[in-house]
Amino acid sequence: MSIEKQKILIVGAGGGREHALGWKIAQSPNVGEIFFAPENAGTATIGTNIDIKPDNIYDLIEFTKKESIDLTLAVSDSVLALGIVDEFKRASLRIWGPTKAASQIEWSKAFSKDFMRRHNLPTAQFQTFTDFEKAKEYITNHPLPIVIKADGLAFGKGVIIAQTIEEAEKTLEEIMIKKIFGASGNEVVIEEFLVGPEISIHALSDGKNFKMFPSSQDHKRIGEGDTGLNTGGMGVIGPLPFVTSEMMERIEKEIIAPTFAGMEKDGNPFEGILYPSLMLTKDGPKIIEFNARFGDPEAQVYMRLLDSDLLEILNACVDKKLNEVEIKWKNEFACNIALASGGYPGNYEKGKEITGLPLPSPSPCQGEGKERGEVVIFHAGTTMKDGKLITNGGRVLGVSATGKTLEDALQKAYKAIGHVSFEGMQYRRDIGKKALALSK
Repeated sequence: MSIEKQKILIVGAGGGREHALGWKIAQSPNVGEIFFAPENAGTATIGTNIDIKPDNIYDLIEFTKKESIDLTLAVSDSVLALGIVDEFKRASLRIWGPTKAASQIEWSKAFSKDFMRRHNLPTAQFQTFTDFEKAKEYITNHPLPIVIKADGLAFGKGVIIAQTIEEAEKTLEEIMIKKIFGASGNEVVIEEFLVGPEISIHALSDGKNFKMFPSSQDHKRIGEGDTGLNTGGMGVIGPLPFVTSEMMERIEKEIIAPTFAGMEKDGNPFEGILYPSLMLTKDGPKIIEFNARFGDPEAQVYMRLLDSDLLEILNACVDKKLNEVEIKWKNEFACNIALASGGYPGNYEKGKEITGLPLPSPSPCQGEGKERGEVVIFHAGTTMKDGKLITNGGRVLGVSATGKTLEDALQKAYKAIGHVSFEGMQYRRDIGKKALALSK
């Protein structure tokens, strides 16, 4: 089919990932219009924000038909769990992303761990529980620290590492009894604590063929030195200087290839981007968890490093011709550092004016005075009000930079952060520090 001047709809969470994907797609000579549901102030600079909630699949289908959208991207965990891909396909509409059954590998941790066990994939020892008392009894006979996970989606905050029995019992009570994550806490996974560097791996699949992405590393904790509560991600670096090509080949052979093969064997071929979080233990790479979509903020780093036409790649993926395209990567390093609201990942205030970067416009999303192309600021929790750029979420902006070395990229990003300000702004000043130490 012809892909000339396509109309694209991006359905996600209205964050930095969506802005970054749209930013990269906008560079394709084959793109016409880009629509976003939901939106932020950054997505408005490269496309049209539409007032349809991402969980309103019926209205999204009607919009897609009315506007003759050529390709829809389903890029957030919540819309995939609702089965948006299945519904679009039933309506004979082209959509990129895994089906509800395939994306269960993310939205049910119990299903995911059972899948790993059945297909002999390397992961932590675990047990699942729906009974609070039995879960409590299990942790009293388990070595500490211990990892407790809400079964369902919890916005990246449903994983707690308990250092004491008291902390573990309190966590179980909050998840299973108080339901701080709602129905996601009806079942919990309790597993052994793995030791080693945690890395993010992404692999693109069309259901038959797959291609590996470079390695990356998220920094999930809110505090420096990896302390405090889990967040959606406070910063990412990639590729990782301490992850060798031999390790990437091992990950592909022992984890990625058998995962795709296992999903196909189970009758749920995976079409989209698979993102396992891995721990590099002394016994080799082990799976912490699977995600069925681009990471956020991993996507921002990958879009800065990608040297190919993203729209061409996604079209090939949907048409099951991924083996016919070459994915090229820049010979550079990239980082993306999150600027978050005060109080995040707990309660935080919105509506704080953001200063120090130009108001969003169709032109660059770069800070003034920066070398063009090296620093790009992706919007996440932002909106425009009375002509001013204001905060509208927990993670507000992602300051990304590229460089010939990781140190170079980080230096540029932190220098750019010095120009940005809003009340309560917080960010980690140690992004990439451990990776640099490991690579020496």
